[in-house]
Amino acid sequence: MGRAPDTGSSTLELTIVAAAFLLLVSTAIAGGRIAIAGQAVEAAAFEAARTASLARSASAAQSQATATATRIIHEQGLQCADVGVRLDTSGFAKPVGRPARVGAAVQCRVPLADLAIPGLPGSRLLEAEATSPLDTYRGRES
Repeated sequence: MGRAPDTGSSTLELTIVAAAFLLLVSTAIAGGRIAIAGQAVEAAAFEAARTASLARSASAAQSQATATATRIIHEQGLQCADVGVRLDTSGFAKPVGRPARVGAAVQCRVPLADLAIPGLPGSRLLEAEATSPLDTYRGRES
């Protein structure tokens, strides 16, 4: 009595291994994309806060911080579905001679739908916050 030939079993095994390998590679790409995007958002928040702290008024700080955050995100090659910048300019209302700071929060929705990983959402919202001190003895306008 001989055994039946295993015709086709190696093809089936290769298909299963290839599918698992592609899923592993796609997951690594998604993780890398999220990590790089997170670093870019953190850099944008830091630069936005720093730029805002150099402005003379709260309104100038808002416009300059938004422009800086958007520029940094685009320079990093990040494809955000939408970019949001919130700025805490309450420090501009403090009188000169008192310590104050400016805070910036940057949000970016990173698209992930093109990775086609089962169970992965279509996008992920990343947010980073940073603060920067205002010059204590420099004139301010609120």
